[in-house]
Amino acid sequence: MEQALNKIKTTTLELVGSSKTLDELEAIRVRVLGRKGELTGILRSLGSLTPEERAIMGKRSNEIKREIESALDARKEELNSASIEGLLQKDWIDLTLDREPLFTAGARGYQHPISQIQYEIEDIFTSMGFQILDGPEAETDYYNFEALNIPAHHPARDMQDTFWTEDGNLLRTHTSAIQIRGMEKIDPPFRVVGPGRVFRYESTDASHENTFYQVEGMMVDKEISVSHLIFFMKELLREIFHRDVKIRLRPGYFPFVEPGFELDINCLICGGSGCSVCKQSGWVELLPCGLVHPNVLRYGNIDPEEWSGFAFGLGMNRLIMMRYGINDIRHFLSGDIRFLKQF
Repeated sequence: MEQALNKIKTTTLELVGSSKTLDELEAIRVRVLGRKGELTGILRSLGSLTPEERAIMGKRSNEIKREIESALDARKEELNSASIEGLLQKDWIDLTLDREPLFTAGARGYQHPISQIQYEIEDIFTSMGFQILDGPEAETDYYNFEALNIPAHHPARDMQDTFWTEDGNLLRTHTSAIQIRGMEKIDPPFRVVGPGRVFRYESTDASHENTFYQVEGMMVDKEISVSHLIFFMKELLREIFHRDVKIRLRPGYFPFVEPGFELDINCLICGGSGCSVCKQSGWVELLPCGLVHPNVLRYGNIDPEEWSGFAFGLGMNRLIMMRYGINDIRHFLSGDIRFLKQF
C-alpha cells in the first residue's frame, strides 16, 4: 500500500507541475482526491488493515493528501496570475486616467421620444373614445394590401416599396393592416387606433427612413363625413402641439379611402420659409386620410350601405420632428445617447 501511495504522490505532483489550464488542474484533483479518486480509494480501504498498520498508513495517506492539495493550490495561483497578466497585456487599460463617469448619482434611464409621444397620442385618443389595437409587424399580403383594396398588380403597390419574405409574407408597410384585423373582431359603431412600427424599402434622407412609426386610426358609424375627420385631426394636433397649428387639406389618392386627402402641417422647423425637412416647400406631409372605401368595409364584413367611416395614417416620426424641432429623421434610430438625453 505504501508503494501505491508513493506512486500516486509522484505521478500527481508531476501532472500538477505540467498542467497548463485551470480545467486540466481540476481534472487532476478529481481523479486523485475526488469521491472516486485514487487516493480516496486507498483511504477507504484502511479498514481492512490491522490497527497498527491502519495508524501508520492513515498518517502517511493524510501527509500525501496535504502535499497534493498544497501543490494544487500553488499551481492554481500560478495559472491565475499568468491568466491575468496575459489579459492585461492583451487589453491593457490605464484605470488612473480621468474619464467622464458613465453613471452619476441620481442618474436614470431615458424613454425614447417615439415611446413618449406614442403613449401621449394613445391617451389623447382614448380620451375621445378610441380603442388601442395592435397587430403583427410581419404581415400577410391579404391584410397589408388586398383587404385594403389593393389587389395583386394594383399600381398602388408600387407606391410602397416592400420588404418581402421568402414565404410570400412581408414587413408591413403601414399600420392600416391593424384596422382590417380590428374590423374582423369589433362590431360597429367603433373608434380604433393602431400605433406601431412600419417598414419601407427606400433610401433615407432628412425626412425619410426605411423604418419608422405610424398611428393608423379609423372611426365607423352612421353618416360619417369629412367634417368629422377634420374635427378629430384638429383636436389631435391641438393636443400634441398645445396650440392651434396651420394645416391644409389637399386631394390625395389612397386605394383604401374615397375621397382621399393629404393633410399637411406648416413646417415648424423653418416656420414655412423652406428647409431640408419640408423640401423647401414650407409644408410637411403628416396625415394621409379620407373616408373609408366601401370595399374596405366589405372586407371587414361591414355593410357600406348602413355604415360609413373615416381613416387616417399619422406619421409619428415627422410629428415628433415638428414638435421638438428635430431636423433629421435619422436621429431616431441612430442610437446616439446624446440625442436621447434631450428627452
